[in-house]
Amino acid sequence: MRDRLGEHARPEKGDLTGPNPVDRGKYGSKIHLITERSGLPISIGISGANPHDSQALIPLVKGIPPIRSRRGPRRRKPAKLHADKDYDYVHLRRWLRQRGITHRIARKGIESSQRLGRHRWTVERTMAWLAGCRRLHRRYERKADHFLAFTSIACTLICYRRLTK
Repeated sequence: MRDRLGEHARPEKGDLTGPNPVDRGKYGSKIHLITERSGLPISIGISGANPHDSQALIPLVKGIPPIRSRRGPRRRKPAKLHADKDYDYVHLRRWLRQRGITHRIARKGIESSQRLGRHRWTVERTMAWLAGCRRLHRRYERKADHFLAFTSIACTLICYRRLTK
C-alpha cells in the first residue's frame, strides 16, 4: 500500500510478533521469565505469540548472569529448575541434566500441575507485576529491542521495589 507521497507504508506488525492462537489470530508477543525463589527476575526474553514455550527454555537458561554468592566462586547456573507441562520434552530434560541442573518438570498425562503450584506461583506473581506496567500490557513498540528494553526496565523496577522493602 502506498501513501499520498508514493512511499510504501510501514508494516503493521513489528519484530518478534506472531499470530496469537487464543486471541483470534491477532499479532502479539510473549514474555518468558526465569525467577529466583522469592520472585525476583533473573532472565527474561520475548518471542512471538505463536512459537511453543519450550523453545525459549534453552536461551533463558543460557542468559542467566553470574550470581555472586557469599562464599566461593560466582554461580553460573541454578541448582534446581521448576517448570510446567509445556517444557516436558526429553531433549530439554537431557539438556538440563547435562548442565548439572536438577529439573522438576510436570509430566504430561501423568502428574497434575497442582503439585507444581507450590513453586510456580512466584513466577505467576512476577508476571502479574509485569502486566501491571502499562507499556508491557499492550505492545506499542515495533522493534523487538525496544520492547525487550522496556521489559528489562520493568524487571529492574520490580527488583528495586522488592529489595528496598
